Amino acid sequence: MAHGTRHLAGGRPAGRVGRTRLLVFLAVLGPGLISAAADNDAGGITTWSATGSRYGYGMLWLLLLITPILAVTQEMGARMGAVTGKGLAALIREQFSLRMTAFAMLALLVANFGTTIAEFSGVAAAFSLANLPSWVVVPPVAFGVWILVTRGNYRRVERVFLALTAVYAAYVIAGLLARPDWGAAVHGAFVPRVHTSSLWLLTAIAAIGTTITPWGQFFIQAYIVDKRISITRYAYTRVEVYLGALFTDVIDLFIVVACAATLWKSGIVVQTAQDAARALEPVAGRAAELLFGFGLLNVSILGAAVLPLTTAYAVCEAFGLESGLDRDWSEAPAFNGILTAFIAVPALVAVIPGLPLVKVMLLSQDVNGVLLPVILIYVLRIINDRRVMGEHVNGRFHNAVAWAFSIALMGLSVTLVLSPLVFGS
Repeated sequence: MAHGTRHLAGGRPAGRVGRTRLLVFLAVLGPGLISAAADNDAGGITTWSATGSRYGYGMLWLLLLITPILAVTQEMGARMGAVTGKGLAALIREQFSLRMTAFAMLALLVANFGTTIAEFSGVAAAFSLANLPSWVVVPPVAFGVWILVTRGNYRRVERVFLALTAVYAAYVIAGLLARPDWGAAVHGAFVPRVHTSSLWLLTAIAAIGTTITPWGQFFIQAYIVDKRISITRYAYTRVEVYLGALFTDVIDLFIVVACAATLWKSGIVVQTAQDAARALEPVAGRAAELLFGFGLLNVSILGAAVLPLTTAYAVCEAFGLESGLDRDWSEAPAFNGILTAFIAVPALVAVIPGLPLVKVMLLSQDVNGVLLPVILIYVLRIINDRRVMGEHVNGRFHNAVAWAFSIALMGLSVTLVLSPLVFGS
């Protein structure tokens, strides 16, 4: 053992083992981080910006509560993919009737269509800061997204997705430079305040729906399968999934803090992209709109690529059709056709003159929140079936968290519907 090199019991140098583990981790890197980062899309940034501007630090407790739930739900999807080698839609088709499968696909299609419209609305909102009309900028961006996901190979698309996540650093810096009231932030994080107004309920459901999404369950599982991550290498993926969930909500924390310290303090509620951009003035000054526009554009493009991919994966799996980014049109016509349709149609909707872009982005997240429990019930039924998962079924903790969350979210939705204030808000 020259020069004091440490060896493990098996005779391998400890340093080599560490390097091997790091290389394995880097090899499987992608699904957890990309899935979590994509949650902070146009709808996510807009929702948390509006939350911070309207309620200040008062809803940080909800974000604190959501974080472990996001980690648990994403981990369940990743584990099912690693164990079965199949996507969620394929498992739903195998385990449930055709009618139940169709119902799950309908819920996903509605949620994904609305969210994809929100992504292209984010593109339009970003360029509105430069006074460019949506009909001029959205079509070429949509075409660029289509080229990216249909012409780029799997690895190239993955690298582009990962690169786009770097833009979130701006929100961390803005939150720190805004000189927030950290005492109020801590109080807001650990002392829950619940309101019964329909506006508060809509905001809460949107905050949940933009962080823990129906499409996220399908996407991470399909990504695990497409990347061929097996259960033997899953330990590394689990770490990445948990880190991704933490990364997502740390960014959300700083978005809320930055908006609370600037907009809420000044009595400004986010109604337009220009309003939201003011939260970045501590870091960018007069260039705040430019920085916000760049960030919003990046995350909108990321989401506009991920949502059609998720939809195409799910529908093809549900009907047993060929799918995958590495397959061309002749090999997977349905997969590529769905990608094209789910980019083109939402882009056309987003260029409708006078469309209230911020409201569209917020409403899409409410739809996500309402439909999320539907998808989670399918997930919970499958992941607790030993015929499918073997020894890798859920433990008590995962079941308790996921069921309690699903029931609570359904309760929020019912309360919203029954609220007498909903029609006056």
